[in-house]
Amino acid sequence: MAEIEFSQPAESPAILGKYSYEINQALSEALSIKNISLLNMLRYHIGWVDVDGLPRASNQGKGLRSSLCLFSCEAVGGSINVALPLAAGIELIHNFSLIHDDIQDGDMERRHRPTVWANWGKPKALQAGNTMRVLADLALQKEVESIGNFNQIAACSLILTTACLDMIEGQYLDLYFEGRTDIDSIKYLKMVSRKTGALIRCSMELGAIVGNADHETVGSMALCGSYMGNVFQIRDDYLGIWGYEKNTGKSIGNDIRKKKNSLPIVFAMEKASVGDKRFIQEIYGKSYIKDDDVDHVMSILHKVGAKEYVQELAETEAALAYKALDEAKLIDGSREQINELIRFLLYREN
Repeated sequence: MAEIEFSQPAESPAILGKYSYEINQALSEALSIKNISLLNMLRYHIGWVDVDGLPRASNQGKGLRSSLCLFSCEAVGGSINVALPLAAGIELIHNFSLIHDDIQDGDMERRHRPTVWANWGKPKALQAGNTMRVLADLALQKEVESIGNFNQIAACSLILTTACLDMIEGQYLDLYFEGRTDIDSIKYLKMVSRKTGALIRCSMELGAIVGNADHETVGSMALCGSYMGNVFQIRDDYLGIWGYEKNTGKSIGNDIRKKKNSLPIVFAMEKASVGDKRFIQEIYGKSYIKDDDVDHVMSILHKVGAKEYVQELAETEAALAYKALDEAKLIDGSREQINELIRFLLYREN
C-alpha cells in the first residue's frame, strides 16, 4: 500500500494547462511542411482543424509529456525557452506513436472523433505518423539555436532516440501479448516501463538536463517520470475495463473485447481458479468475443479483486513517484505541483 494519502483532485492540474500556449506555438513552428494535405492530417490529429482542414475548437490531448519537459526545466531553475524545441519534439514523437497505435489496434475513434486512418486510410496515416517522427528530429535542430551547447544537445538527442526505441519495443510487446494468457505481472510491468514509461521518463530527464540541474537531480526527475509512466498505464488499464463510455469514448470491457492482456487480466490469470483461468483462455482464443463472454470475464475479475488490486498498485507507484524527488533540488512550489499531477493521473477518468 502507498505510504502517503492521495485524495481525488477536483480538476485538471496546473501543470497541464500552464504551458499550453507555448507548446502550441512550438508545435506550429515544428509542423513546417509544404504539402498542405499532409499538413492538414497532422493538424487534424493534434486537434486544431477538422477533416477539411478548417479551424475548429481545439480537441487536443493532455500534453502530458511536453508539459512535463517544460515543468522539469523550470522546476530546477531553468528557462522554459531553452526546453521548447525538446518539448515539441517529444510531443511529436508521442503523436507519431498514437497515429500508428490506432492503426495497429484498429481503433476508429480517438478523443470522440474518427482517427487519422479512419478518415484517410492506413497507407496515408502511416506516412502521417512517419512525418511526425521525422519532424521531431528536425525540431531538435532548433535546440542548437536555443542552447549552443553541442555536447548537451548530442546527449539529449541520444536520450530521446533511446526513449523512442524503448517506446516502440514496448508497443511491440503489448501487441505480442495480445491473446496470450501466460503473461505474468513482471513481464507486464517491464512492457509498461517501455511503452508508456520511457517517454514520460525522458520528458522529465531532458527538461532537467537543459535546465542545468545537477546529476542527482536529473536522476531523481527521470526516476519520478518512470514511476509516473507506470501510474498512467495502470490507470489506463483500469479505464480500459471499468471506465465509463461517456468519459473514455469506449464501452465498458473494451480491452476484453480486444483480447488485450492488460493488468487486470494478468492478475486474474495469476489468482483465479483453474476453471476460471481455463474459461479466460477459451474466451481469448475466440475470433469474436460476445457481450456475454465479456460479462463472464468481468465477473471473474470481480471474484479475484482485480479492480482493487489495480488501484492499489497505481497508488503504490504514485507514492514512489513522489518519493523519488526527495533528494532533488527544486524551486519552491514544484513538489506541490508534481504531487497535484500525480494525483490527477491516479484518478483520471479519460
